[in-house]
Amino acid sequence: MRVDAVLGVAVLLGSGVTAGVLFAVALSVLPALFAMETGTYVQAHKLLGRNWDPTMPVVVLTSTGLAVALALVADDGAARGLFAAAAVLLLGVSAVSHLCNVPINRRVKAVADPRALPADWEDPRPLWRRWHLLRTALAVVALLLNAVAVTAL
Repeated sequence: MRVDAVLGVAVLLGSGVTAGVLFAVALSVLPALFAMETGTYVQAHKLLGRNWDPTMPVVVLTSTGLAVALALVADDGAARGLFAAAAVLLLGVSAVSHLCNVPINRRVKAVADPRALPADWEDPRPLWRRWHLLRTALAVVALLLNAVAVTAL
């Protein structure tokens, strides 16, 4: 089996998991979080992030690296460009996550008692959703680009 074919399957798996997880959060988790009272939301947010925070950065960055590798080794020029663009988009997913969503996550996790929120507490859900929808869109487009590029291998 050719190296680019193996990398192609891996990049589709990684970018598919990334897009799928982010899409599922946008479709189901976010509406559920918005339906909760603020204190319940804070508790749920703490629980939800427990396993996703260490896992998703590895998936996203590995997928980015695979797309970069394919951009370097693909024989087809169009495929190289598509893989490079997908890598940039996946890097964008990572940047939005680390620079926008993670700081919000840290603020929510820092709440000691969700039943006694500070007087200056601002509900982060609307801002978190905007950033999340941006990274979801980036991930879905990256998956699409990777899928088209893999067909050219």
